[in-house]
Amino acid sequence: MFLRTTTTVLTATAALLSAGGLTASAAHAPGGGWQKVGDDIKSGISGLAVTSGGLRQGGTDAVVVRDNKKPGENRLARLTHAPGADRSAPASVEPLTWKGTAAPIDLEAIEAVPGARDEYVALASRGLVYHLKVTGPDIQVLDTSPLPAIADGDDYESFALTSRHGKLAAVWADRGAGEKRPATLRAAPFSFNKYGEADFGPVTTARLRAPWPTGDVRHASDISVTPSGRLVTSSASDAGDDGPFASAVLNAGELTVSRSGKVRLSVSKSPEVVRKFKGVKIEAVECLPGSGGKALLGTDDENAGGSVNSASVCGR
Repeated sequence: MFLRTTTTVLTATAALLSAGGLTASAAHAPGGGWQKVGDDIKSGISGLAVTSGGLRQGGTDAVVVRDNKKPGENRLARLTHAPGADRSAPASVEPLTWKGTAAPIDLEAIEAVPGARDEYVALASRGLVYHLKVTGPDIQVLDTSPLPAIADGDDYESFALTSRHGKLAAVWADRGAGEKRPATLRAAPFSFNKYGEADFGPVTTARLRAPWPTGDVRHASDISVTPSGRLVTSSASDAGDDGPFASAVLNAGELTVSRSGKVRLSVSKSPEVVRKFKGVKIEAVECLPGSGGKALLGTDDENAGGSVNSASVCGR
């Protein structure tokens, strides 16, 4: 969901009501470390990736995706998050322009390609993978291809890449829904062929059931992989466009890549709840290398817009 044509947005004026997070009515306030990036249903954050050189003293630069679906609505933007900045001011947001092909429908995740400056992989909810290049304000589509092993009813919100021993691996997830349908995580060796298409190796599958929140829960609303291979996921409850919302960040397991490129996915049967966030719907988690375990978090709070924050949830 995205901004219209401006690079900044107005903040709401509500108060932080509890130390554990924000209530639904306060989710769009600048308290609790949350910094607004938009204030309507088209301006939430569905996924984010730190830009090349984006980790710097005094701030973090990232590219975010929105799950907009109609022509003319923004799909990607560049934002700057400055920890410790005035939370009454909105984050700096610059819409990016989709060039050359029809704009995607319902982008839900984005990840920087390790070792490839300004290149990203974005994922739409039905499993279409976009290999992108961002140059200035423009987005170029290098190629598109489907995920492997798409099952009936899959609804994707998560995608991450990791690099070990010079080999890439991808992990992604159908989000799951409620008590009866856990998230389905899949992982595979990953590369690009000579045409720029995403190329996936043998797929490994595991199930994830988030212990919190409960009710209308999406068991996996995003995924990040730390340099040590820790699998960090977010879960979120969504009772409708006006909330109430709740989210958690989980220590969900491990993703390892051998020197030969073999991928091993291990998901905990009882994932640890690292931190709970009340009143917000987290759909973006990006663990920040060299930050001491911090992550950049983004929310898609539907009619209340979206916010960005940082939190120590990734471990060391």
